[in-house]
Amino acid sequence: MLSLDTLPPDVERPQYNRHALRTRMVHIGFGAFHRAHQAVCSDRLAAEQGSDWGYCEINLNSGELITALRQQQLCYTVAEMADDQLNLRVIGVVTAALHGQSDGIEAVLDALSQPDVAIVSMTVTEKGYCHYPASGELNLDHPAIRHDLENPDAPQSLPGIILAAICRRRERGLAPFSVMSCDNMPENGHVTRNVITALARQQAPELADWIAKTLTFPSTMVDRIVPAMTDETHRALRDKLGGEDPVAVACEPFFQWVIEDNFVSGRPAWELAGAELVADVLPFEEMKLRMLNGSHSFLAYLGNLAGYQHISDCMTDVHFKQAARQLMLEQQAPTLRTTDVDLTAYADSLIARYSNRAIRHRTAQIANDGSQKLPQRWLDSIRWHLAHNSNFDLLALGVAGWIRYISGYDEQGQPMVINDPLSAELAKRVAESAEGESRVAALLGLKHVFGEDLPGNPQFVHQVNHFYRLLLSQGAKQTVHQLVARV
Repeated sequence: MLSLDTLPPDVERPQYNRHALRTRMVHIGFGAFHRAHQAVCSDRLAAEQGSDWGYCEINLNSGELITALRQQQLCYTVAEMADDQLNLRVIGVVTAALHGQSDGIEAVLDALSQPDVAIVSMTVTEKGYCHYPASGELNLDHPAIRHDLENPDAPQSLPGIILAAICRRRERGLAPFSVMSCDNMPENGHVTRNVITALARQQAPELADWIAKTLTFPSTMVDRIVPAMTDETHRALRDKLGGEDPVAVACEPFFQWVIEDNFVSGRPAWELAGAELVADVLPFEEMKLRMLNGSHSFLAYLGNLAGYQHISDCMTDVHFKQAARQLMLEQQAPTLRTTDVDLTAYADSLIARYSNRAIRHRTAQIANDGSQKLPQRWLDSIRWHLAHNSNFDLLALGVAGWIRYISGYDEQGQPMVINDPLSAELAKRVAESAEGESRVAALLGLKHVFGEDLPGNPQFVHQVNHFYRLLLSQGAKQTVHQLVARV
């Protein structure tokens, strides 16, 4: 276990007074991304500016990280990796940690109801919002939402937990908090507000109206590549630390956090630690979701099918590298509302980041939860191209690659594990459809993913079918090669 008392001298550690920290933020979803991103920014602020904004970290499901964090004095290590360089920083800005299942939901609600809490943030991935990605509406048929409607004081879902805390604070006359999503969704603050107020409206219309008028839901854009830890990374950290840190996380040096400056009860001065506070996050969100996340998903599905285990492996294939850059600049950039940004330079910086050999970002990891990611990463762009009668070949190939990927076997006929909140429905549609156009039609028929417009658009359906046939007949490598040669 990590010990502050035995750290080597070249490991950066908290030099500030950790006892002076106040638990003014609660974060739900103590996953790798939060540990390597928002918590790092707040730690820098404490170290460099004397900020007293500390975090209560909450995991609703997995408890192992919370247990390990408690055993390490609420500290953990972040490793910034660039090719052969490894820089370690111990994060000390955590003041408390809870596990929803072992500590109980009452302990979670109590933490959210403390008077000092001014911000509740979350990184729970798109599926944690219990909404329909195509429309952004709350899924009232979601099992956790159905439970929360019947048991509002013992909630299970993220919207239900936050709503229960809001109600407690209101009853006790406490100041409202801001609810800040840090997940990869366009207008993530609006999505968060919509699902919470929609759930509140099921209880009382007046409650929903009060929330909309009283609380704020700032949107954010977050950018840092944080791959899953590997045995190799753990060994490298163990050699540097002189021991194990099961809570450690590895990431690239690049960091970006754009935040809508809309907080009802105050906020840390994150701009002094590298964040950007702006009036409108949407242009930044779209740029990142479509250019970075969109190309990541393209490489995840097509690259995995082609046998590339990591994004950096894809970058060693000149055709995949060219396809990613063309996708960004020729088929995603034209759809953006971003102004005063050099998108060519941005695309080139992404290619350089993807090529970082130290960041072993697995294509299979990025491929998870595709049904939740496609609408904002590809489908809105495809709708733009259909409206403007412009080329979207690479985007259509991406959709075909996703359909081919979730069929559940690779190009050598070996089975693959599909991780998706709709995995049962996807498997059912695959099993009940014949290979080819029938398979494409079955998957495009997912209205909560593709809406009703795209499955009914002959041009879109034709393009996806065309590339799906090519993937079946000649595989991902050759299909990508042929396409970039003529686009």
